[in-house]
Amino acid sequence: MSEITLRKYHGLGNDYLVYDPNRNEGALGERQMEELCRRNIGVGADGILYGPFLEDGEVRVRIFNPDGSEAEKSGNGIRIFSRYLRDAGYVREDSYVLTTKAGKTRVTFLDTKGDRMRVDMGYPEFQADKIPAVGFGTEIVNEAVFFCDNFYNATCVSMGNPNCVLMPEEISRKLAQKLGPYVVNSKYFPNRINMQLCHVVDRSHIQAEIYERGAGYTYASGTGACAAAAAAHRLGLVDDAVTVQMHGGELLVEFAPDGRIDMTGPVVYIGSVTLAEHFFS
Repeated sequence: MSEITLRKYHGLGNDYLVYDPNRNEGALGERQMEELCRRNIGVGADGILYGPFLEDGEVRVRIFNPDGSEAEKSGNGIRIFSRYLRDAGYVREDSYVLTTKAGKTRVTFLDTKGDRMRVDMGYPEFQADKIPAVGFGTEIVNEAVFFCDNFYNATCVSMGNPNCVLMPEEISRKLAQKLGPYVVNSKYFPNRINMQLCHVVDRSHIQAEIYERGAGYTYASGTGACAAAAAAHRLGLVDDAVTVQMHGGELLVEFAPDGRIDMTGPVVYIGSVTLAEHFFS
């Protein structure tokens, strides 16, 4: 088998490996993805971006979690994959449309290299059937829900993927790691869910700690930042431009008059990785 090469990038410490099937032979299966993402025996990553698939004028990517499950959408993943498309010469325009499992997303490069870009994240949806969530009414907005050992005010929102935003009095990495497994795997969410702990600092700043299905605690999340900001915006706690501070850094989330969300943030190229043959044995 010819050499298999992947590229690695991160967005605020949320790191992904890019596997390009057009420039490699073979395919990555679930076992290979799990091993590659494990930091003690593989390369280490919060997920794998598989693509591009160039079909009927579309540019499509598949997004996989470290456990091999497929995600509908990833805000940081979209920025990272867009940077790869720019680096590899697939995209030269200042703006293009990327297709994920959740649908089409417009990405705008804010500099020549693609170090920083703006992503149209679409509209937040609070309806329970869109998330999906069971055992609730039409929407889940600021509703007391029991997780682990206490009741927490929860607002659930779909950003193309499912998110549950909790607003305790204080947030921390320790609390996110404690609550995360209970929320992610709760009986209320048949497809599992991503969890954000949100603290509103003022009307233009929030803090978020994030625990994701299939990945666990993460330094940052684009969809998670948008979900936390959308929950705070829906509750009237923030204005239309919100800086979301996460463990790995900041993203800017902006709300258009019709409710559509733009997310702006950076991408950093780490390097390329050539895989050993045993990953395919």
